[in-house]
Amino acid sequence: MARIAVIVVTHNSEPYLDRCLRSVHTQAGEPHLTVVDSGSASTAYLEAYEASGLLHRLIRTGNIGFSRANNLGYLGCPEKAEFIVFLNPDAFVGEGVFARAMEIMEARPRVGCLTGRLLGYDIAAGKPTGLIDSAGIFRRWYGRWYDRGQGEPDQGQYDAAEEVPAGCGALLFCRREVLDQVAVAGRGVFDPGFFLYKEDIELSLRLRAGGWAILYHPAFTAHHCRGWNPDRCAIVRDRR
Repeated sequence: MARIAVIVVTHNSEPYLDRCLRSVHTQAGEPHLTVVDSGSASTAYLEAYEASGLLHRLIRTGNIGFSRANNLGYLGCPEKAEFIVFLNPDAFVGEGVFARAMEIMEARPRVGCLTGRLLGYDIAAGKPTGLIDSAGIFRRWYGRWYDRGQGEPDQGQYDAAEEVPAGCGALLFCRREVLDQVAVAGRGVFDPGFFLYKEDIELSLRLRAGGWAILYHPAFTAHHCRGWNPDRCAIVRDRR
């Protein structure tokens, strides 16, 4: 049985999903992969992935929002999976990243969730941007949350592992037992009141309130094509 279960929520992300899914299959241990389609205009392309065995479980639903769709995926994960990974469809990981994440978590038993160095990727040009997308989420003194380092050239300025206020939801590596502890009965791991955006911060705050640390580690890396959808607001407008 796979020790890692990966959940990917997609909404009209056909041009980008293949790279994401194939990156999961480069990881050792054959992670269990669930894809939740949240109201895409067409899901026909997902049938090929299902038939090919590239994913283990496909859930189709209406445009119910990122939080609720991830909760559906979580409920479908194998019971014996020790770690749950929430991965955006426009993000992809390099070979060996999940094995490294398990080593980091196993050496730090009070860490409930691991977040890492997300690097920008230009999907149109097919190459990295050389810029940081997120090195953990922080809060300014006046209350605004922000992705640390976003838009900065990656010059090693965030090479130290440290506890952070919150992790970026594009890639979260979590202990299953911890998620079970903080999940709200009838609501799930993510608060369904957050349709899109900030649900990762709310979960991080709940984890920390439960006594668990959110750890940023620079060796846990991925590329993130942030902004790939030219009309992200349509995700909210089209919900039903």
